[in-house]
Amino acid sequence: MDLIIRNASPKDLPVILDIINQAILTTTAIYDYEARTLEEQTAWFEKMIEDGMPVIVAEHDKKVIGYGSYNIFKPKIGYRFSVEHSIYLDEKSRGLGVGGRLLKSLIQRAGESGIHTMIGVIDASNRGSIEFHKKFGFIEKGYLREVGFKFDQWLDAVFMQLILEED
Repeated sequence: MDLIIRNASPKDLPVILDIINQAILTTTAIYDYEARTLEEQTAWFEKMIEDGMPVIVAEHDKKVIGYGSYNIFKPKIGYRFSVEHSIYLDEKSRGLGVGGRLLKSLIQRAGESGIHTMIGVIDASNRGSIEFHKKFGFIEKGYLREVGFKFDQWLDAVFMQLILEED
């Protein structure tokens, strides 16, 4: 698949919005309930750029089919070298290697930015995502029972970690 990974721009936001809203409304990949508005997604994007955090897209045939980003894991100064990442794909683009290309780019960018560790917080029922992360060296580091609630059920979360630099 001919794929371009590049920095997202404001013109990508409507497609990014469609992708995240599909995940919100139909999956437990994200524990939000309500679809986002373009204004909310724009504010998120502007804050990410202002904070120096990457938002990248995967483009195929001049069409955005997925995106990824990361942000500081927790808003305390001591966490400034730890990030939590997210990758979301257009429904039709899953299983084609797009997520892997996005994750590789995020890992590379994190390493170049002096980030020490990347963290993925994954719904425990999403075994595909857990196995996907293992292929990139992420290790399961925590399991939290019933920390989320969506679609009338309690959800468990798995924390996965990749240390980018060893002392």
